[in-house]
Amino acid sequence: MTHDHNRGATTEGPTPYGGQTETGNDHGTHTSRDHGRGPANRGNGFHHLLADSRDEVMRLDIANFQSSVMGLEQCVTTMEDHLNTGQHRDQELLYLRSKLVDLEDRSRRNNVCFLGFPEQLEGTDIEDFLHKVLPTLTNKTLYPPLEFQRAHRLGPKQKDGDLLPRPIIACLLRHGQARQLLQNARSHGPFRTEGYELRITTDFSKETNDRRKAFLSLRPRMRQLDVKYGLFDPARMWFTKNGVSKHFYDPEDLWLFLDTLLPQSMETTDAPLSTRQEDLSTDAQSALPTSAPKEGTTQQDTNPHLRGRDMERFARMHDDRGQVLQAVAFHTQLQDRDKPCSPLKRTMDPP
Repeated sequence: MTHDHNRGATTEGPTPYGGQTETGNDHGTHTSRDHGRGPANRGNGFHHLLADSRDEVMRLDIANFQSSVMGLEQCVTTMEDHLNTGQHRDQELLYLRSKLVDLEDRSRRNNVCFLGFPEQLEGTDIEDFLHKVLPTLTNKTLYPPLEFQRAHRLGPKQKDGDLLPRPIIACLLRHGQARQLLQNARSHGPFRTEGYELRITTDFSKETNDRRKAFLSLRPRMRQLDVKYGLFDPARMWFTKNGVSKHFYDPEDLWLFLDTLLPQSMETTDAPLSTRQEDLSTDAQSALPTSAPKEGTTQQDTNPHLRGRDMERFARMHDDRGQVLQAVAFHTQLQDRDKPCSPLKRTMDPP
């Protein structure tokens, strides 16, 4: 039924709200459904809308968080790749460093150092001076005569008051003559004449000299253990005890092995060398024995083979050796070798 007036209208019939009617007049339009939805129902609708908005915001936040996590994971992966690349390069550099030391030692094989010649004794021609004085000192005729490529003093000119003369280094033309001269010097020992003492030694790189000094610092300990020993070029220590011979290329390995030979009564007077870098203190006092020294002796006398500089050298070599061995393992993998070889051993093998 429909009733129309000039100022209002009423409509009855089906509506989109399930059969409810709509009434209109001059004051507005309202439905019977609106009467059913009071303030409480409208509040529930707002709560649902707010909950939906919160869910949407949370979904967006989670999506942004996941995107950020993926970005961070990608950054971490990139950093790990760069770190691995840097470590490989460090290992390769350490391996090349060991090879460089080997090449430097080999390039010095013809060099001979003379220690003890007073300053200005050689005059203006060092080579002619060596030609004249060496046969007299060694009491042997060197044949063929020595041929020098060059010879000179090491270091700047001395100032007044300097006690030790500068060493003379000479490069011989033939390696065989250098070996012959060094063998004569080793069999004879220091040459003493005209108020000075002459020593003839081999020329090595700084790294090799450091290893040799570290080996030599262990001689008192080996004497204490009644061990027969010998230091071979360039830096390899052989020793024999009870008919068993061993050789070492690393002073720390020798130190640790000597610890196993100490009698029980002597273990308290020696401080073991730790294999960790942080335990190798550069302070000499930390390496001295903790027990009180015997009466009449000093703390240093109970451990004569250990000094502060020796500990620094051991610590430095321990750190370098560990890195070099890692570098060798890496280089071995690159070259796909069947039998890896340590550069320390390789650099010390005779040519």
